[in-house]
Amino acid sequence: MRRVLRPLPTLLLLLIFFGAWELYVDSGGVNNLILPAPHSVIATLYDDRGLLWSNFLVSAKEIVLGSLVAAALGFAMAISMHLLPRWRGAAYPLAIASQAIPVPILAVPLVFWLGFGLAPKLIVIAIVSFFSIVVTTMSGLATVDPALPKLMATFDATRWRTFRHVELPAALPGLFTGLKLTLVVAVIADVLAEQAGANSGLGYILLTAGPQLLTAEAFAAALILSLFAMLLFALLTAAERLTLPWAYQPRGDGRS
Repeated sequence: MRRVLRPLPTLLLLLIFFGAWELYVDSGGVNNLILPAPHSVIATLYDDRGLLWSNFLVSAKEIVLGSLVAAALGFAMAISMHLLPRWRGAAYPLAIASQAIPVPILAVPLVFWLGFGLAPKLIVIAIVSFFSIVVTTMSGLATVDPALPKLMATFDATRWRTFRHVELPAALPGLFTGLKLTLVVAVIADVLAEQAGANSGLGYILLTAGPQLLTAEAFAAALILSLFAMLLFALLTAAERLTLPWAYQPRGDGRS
């Protein structure tokens, strides 16, 4: 029963939010061309379903593949910096600096070099999104009890064996946390990458709908992206529960 009732507060907040939004627009508080009412957005979702669906498939592919590239890059970088302290001192400041690069400055030359295909979008998403995985994975590695590697050394365990059986399990919860953050950031990065150079995708819809005053279409595209991010987040949470069941076991105080 508790699991059934858990989504109710969220649904109640959504009803209040969309109800207030509908009343505000319908009462003449703002022009429908500037802020469309929720019913207009829902109608557009149905009327333009073919256009939105075809462009969603493009963006979804870019977001999922870009997140996987970011995960591989971030995890490899975190592990290498953990195992090689000198490499960490050199690479960590550069990783931090990469997050301050404006996406349009990065996307435009990539489009010039690689065209309007998939590759520039994946690179942009990976660069914008990988850092959260680096930070959370390294935080997980830092939680390892220092006595455990010493204990492994008393059994003549190799460095790789110690990493595999002691440090890697500690890093996995941090990896999943970083992946959850990456999914949300990847959606934003994909929109910016498509707006910098693309001829399809929901980011492209957002870019072209505004000048044509198709604000309901733009809001519909944004709603689809939000729902897709929520779906990916829920799927990743379920995968985490299956992969790391010990991370959700209750503690002594009853929390997990």
